[in-house]
Amino acid sequence: METRLLGPDAVETAADFEAVVGAVEDAFAADARGDAQMPAKSYVDLPEYDGDFRSMPVYLDARGTDTAGSWDAAAVKWVNVHPGNPSDHDLPTVMGTVVYSDPGTGFPLALMDGTELTRRRTGAAAAVATKYLAVPEATSMGIVGAGVQSYAQLEAVSQVRPIEEVVVADRNPEKVEAFVERFGDRFAVHGGSIEEAAACDVLSTVTPVEEPIVHAVGEHTHVNAIGADAAGKHEISDAILRDAKIVIDDYEQCTHSGEINVPWAAGILDDEDIHAELGEVVVGGRSGRESDDGVTVFDSTGLAIQDVAAAHVVYERANEAGLGESFELVDTEVL
Repeated sequence: METRLLGPDAVETAADFEAVVGAVEDAFAADARGDAQMPAKSYVDLPEYDGDFRSMPVYLDARGTDTAGSWDAAAVKWVNVHPGNPSDHDLPTVMGTVVYSDPGTGFPLALMDGTELTRRRTGAAAAVATKYLAVPEATSMGIVGAGVQSYAQLEAVSQVRPIEEVVVADRNPEKVEAFVERFGDRFAVHGGSIEEAAACDVLSTVTPVEEPIVHAVGEHTHVNAIGADAAGKHEISDAILRDAKIVIDDYEQCTHSGEINVPWAAGILDDEDIHAELGEVVVGGRSGRESDDGVTVFDSTGLAIQDVAAAHVVYERANEAGLGESFELVDTEVL
């Protein structure tokens, strides 16, 4: 029995957005039903290297769902954050590797690139939130921040809403130009201000700022707040958050390091301001978009259940298509 090695190209080929969105929706549902084991993310701090490692283990039983088929899987993502890598070592700041295993035997079915996988599962979570929280007739999407995650946001969200117009805002005109060039043949996409982007039916914010940059949105805009992934980060104004229906991915992570972490620490927001976790909405335990809702906000910090869901899609499709390389990682003759 062999393990499949899947690099970035293989992951990108196998991680079909429609399939990943469906699997991530299943993951949120399974978690809400109690069919997931997701220990807290653990950290290994390396101050002497100005970096850290993070491990995210998970087991998910999605056999009670049917969006992406009946399946269960286990995985762990090992990821680093070294801000000095680009300038000092010509390496990415963040690199990730996923070990995807058979829960029945423990056999490592695949080692795969976790960076591209993370990009796509993050977009998929926003798509699931958009499916349940945006107005059904949403056709316009604003994106603040034109980095690599912005591409995944549009690809994923367009799976659940008939997006036609896209407004992208970024202080770097070259990034805006690259984004427009990438999607210009599929959408009516153009650069614009943050205010223009925020007036759209759906807004995704994907910046690392620590002071809010979005101060007004449309009356019925759904916001995917993606950028805040550490304590102190904050993209959306407190005024918007106070008045919005807020749905989070995970209580502990969001109150510590999500979009709501700063107003939460200041006492501006509390438990009464959180409508639900996304999984509760997916399984129907709490309401999604209602006819009298105004602004909705999804606070996304990223969960291991998303990683294993995306890894499941990648492994199954790569295995079927013969992507990557197979090698003997475990000596099965030693019993």
